[in-house]
Amino acid sequence: MTSKNILVLTAVLGALTVALGAFGAHGLKKMVDAYYLEIFEKGVRYQFYHVFALGLTGIIAERYLQVNFSSVAWLFVLGMVFFSGSLYLMTFTQQKWLGAITPIGGVSFIAAWLLLAVKLYKA
Repeated sequence: MTSKNILVLTAVLGALTVALGAFGAHGLKKMVDAYYLEIFEKGVRYQFYHVFALGLTGIIAERYLQVNFSSVAWLFVLGMVFFSGSLYLMTFTQQKWLGAITPIGGVSFIAAWLLLAVKLYKA
């Protein structure tokens, strides 16, 4: 994935995250209780943090053209899918067992940050 593609993906995921946050703040309040609303908001919050991390990865990739940061970007995306996605699914289905998927996303986030550090150190 090129730095441009990483940044385009960042912009798309950023827009999606804002839309999800707005939905959670307005529409979702009428559909679920406070417990699930808090879970949904946590998903949005962590997705937004990592949208910025993905954007940072794209900017870094522009600076260090000799290093491939695709794996870092994909780990951030996988983290968003598994961490935030499982929390969204849990909110809509109210199936608490989906929380067992969430740590896969957390591990992906950690791996992305560590891999980013390794690649920067080696650059």
